[in-house]
Amino acid sequence: MMTFSTPATHGAEVAPRQWIGPAGAALLTLGLHAGLFSLLLTGWTPALETPVAAQVMRTQLISLPLPAVPEPLIEQPVEPVVEPLPVETQVDTGAQQQRLEQAELAFKRAEQEREAEQQKLQRERIERRRGAQRKEQVREQERLADQARLEEARRQAQATERAEAAERARQAAAAEAASRQYLPIAKKPPVYPQRALDSGLQGSCTVSYTVDAQGRARSPKVVGDCHPLFIRPSLTAAESFRYQPRIVDGRAVPVPDVRNTFHYRIE
Repeated sequence: MMTFSTPATHGAEVAPRQWIGPAGAALLTLGLHAGLFSLLLTGWTPALETPVAAQVMRTQLISLPLPAVPEPLIEQPVEPVVEPLPVETQVDTGAQQQRLEQAELAFKRAEQEREAEQQKLQRERIERRRGAQRKEQVREQERLADQARLEEARRQAQATERAEAAERARQAAAAEAASRQYLPIAKKPPVYPQRALDSGLQGSCTVSYTVDAQGRARSPKVVGDCHPLFIRPSLTAAESFRYQPRIVDGRAVPVPDVRNTFHYRIE
């Protein structure tokens, strides 16, 4: 039997092992068991020739002192990191002023260009509106001119028509003056024969004659059926007729075969 013990110096004060923590104790225990196992392997070799009585290995539990609880570490206050202030760059005021002036000039130029563009657009709108008004005025003038031409043509047509009508009337009057039909001036009815009245006789008698250039009825004669009692009074009445003679080309001409019918009625 092999017994292992850890000797300690009597009278000596055991210093506290503050460095051994839970991990250190575990490592120490593992190391002791590994050493013991190596000793067993090197010191015990069984003989194959003669049997050896069984050996009993005894182990002794060694109690190790509990590891001391480490005192809590006091964290040192962390000093705040002070960032270095940015180094102010020296600004060239002259260049900055020049850039500002250039920017202001560019802005003014852009503003002037914008105003010029707006004025150009405004002028174009005004020109378009004026152009449209001029075109409308031209169309209105053309319409009025066409209307005036139509009115003038209508007046001329009416004047021409009136002139032609007057000319026709003049020519008709001249023709009437130069060529005129015969017109009756005096026509006395015949005398009813007494014998026809006594006998109650009625009838008609047509007489044909020529109106001469002096407007007198010449050569009267009976045409058709006529009662003998009505022949003589009919011829006598026809001879007494007076006419306005017919004029042809300004000269009176006779008109032959003028007929007149006398009706004898008792009322």
